[in-house]
Amino acid sequence: MATRPSSLVTLATCNLNQWALDFDGNVTRILESCRQAKEKGASYRLGPELEICGYGCEDHFLENDTFDHCWESLAKLLEEGATDNLLCDFGMPVLHGGVRYNCRVICHNRKVLLIRPKTAMADNGNYREGRYFTAYSTPANSSAN
Repeated sequence: MATRPSSLVTLATCNLNQWALDFDGNVTRILESCRQAKEKGASYRLGPELEICGYGCEDHFLENDTFDHCWESLAKLLEEGATDNLLCDFGMPVLHGGVRYNCRVICHNRKVLLIRPKTAMADNGNYREGRYFTAYSTPANSSAN
């Protein structure tokens, strides 16, 4: 009788002490969280929103350099093996078609599998995400409609 693969997933959630624009330090903390997740047997690692650049970049989200440094940091995470045998859900901003999105970037075994932009912005109280990011909506001509 063939064995059935386990349907259990061990989730590692991370609350990291990330700093705005501290790309090297943020990458170091992300790498450590991935190492700990693997050590504890996790198969899925979920990081905080905008963890690669830090949440509080404010007007630096309006600069293309911030996006470039995020991609460089993601490349380093992949090169360092953070995603080897671990599904990683990283938070980072993505510039696509001239539009800024707050995204989840899903990676596994040194490959980007999915980029998922937020569909609703926090624009109440202390939050002004709409100043920096656009909520994603499915294009009208998409087959998803």
